[in-house]
Amino acid sequence: MSGREETRAGMDPSAAELRRAHAGRARSAYARAAATCRHCGITQDAAQLVPTSPVGRAAGALRLASGSLDALAGSAPDPAADARCARNAAAAAALAAQVAAAREGTGASPALRAALTASQAAAAAAGGTAPGRDPALNTTADEAERSAVAAARAAGWMDRRRVGGAAQG
Repeated sequence: MSGREETRAGMDPSAAELRRAHAGRARSAYARAAATCRHCGITQDAAQLVPTSPVGRAAGALRLASGSLDALAGSAPDPAADARCARNAAAAAALAAQVAAAREGTGASPALRAALTASQAAAAAAGGTAPGRDPALNTTADEAERSAVAAARAAGWMDRRRVGGAAQG
């Protein structure tokens, strides 16, 4: 059932519920991007207005994702915009994964593939006829993000004790 059909059937999740889901996925992807950048020694200071290198692109994407998260925190729930924020963070994580994989060789391939899959799933969830509201696309994006986190941890790009940027206790 599409998001539009669910709306007609009265099963549409509220904008606040969708905000929580998209924001959680966005924070997770941002934490994954930041951890991978730290692993590679990339700081936001390496961001370039017109990126000329993979490092400059990854740093710029990390900076943009950070700004998206800040905007998300200060705005009213909007499923389409919230899903785009999650998409931006997943794209930043994919760029960081490309740098890490290039530096580390084939052992990082599963983590790179997972990051690219999560980015594509987040983009799909942000698009379509019901941007940010399609439950199947959102579920796929959530699952892809969880897989990308697990793969980044297995590659050594993320601390195994950290979840969504916060240490587990």
